[in-house]
Amino acid sequence: MKVKAAHQQQHAYPAGVSDARLDGLQRVDYFENSRRATYVQQEYAIQNPLECAGYGPYFWGLTTSDGPGWITRRLDGIDRSFVDYIARGAPYGADDGTVAPWAVLASLPFAPEIALPTVRHFQDVYPAITGEYCFRCSFNRSFPNATDADAGWTSTYHFGINLGPVVLMCENHRSGLSWRLMRGCGYVVAGLRRAGFTNGWL
Repeated sequence: MKVKAAHQQQHAYPAGVSDARLDGLQRVDYFENSRRATYVQQEYAIQNPLECAGYGPYFWGLTTSDGPGWITRRLDGIDRSFVDYIARGAPYGADDGTVAPWAVLASLPFAPEIALPTVRHFQDVYPAITGEYCFRCSFNRSFPNATDADAGWTSTYHFGINLGPVVLMCENHRSGLSWRLMRGCGYVVAGLRRAGFTNGWL
């Protein structure tokens, strides 16, 4: 099975909402699009075409995130290029082995059956990525650590732009509260309709 594309993105819209501008194309609502993207992420990590350390069914999450830095290292006879804060994706975007646990957490409402085991795996196997507030922004097991080669690289940062979706999507997974509030806001509903969004709760 060949993975076509993967770039982790979470939409704020609950199930059923689609974009009227996509007439003539196969229309998939935003919830279903995010569910499929989550599964593509996992499948890409399982296939692991670049042989990144750690990738597998419980180690995935490519999105815009911090990285080890703009550097090339020769590892096991292969020149590997690493990047800093950049949009990561596959197979057409950057993939240097950096995953972002927050992207997995933000996928909880869409595919909890694969997101929850991945979150547990991160927490149990890689305790260094758990920071004071949440998981750290990102980590990379392919990038050699000066003191412990197997530990890899871990970002020292927490970014609010990452933690916002985590809070919202954890609550949506738990109770759907954020989505219920959104559906009940007349301004949001009117704005989406005027922008061409249709179906579902609109």
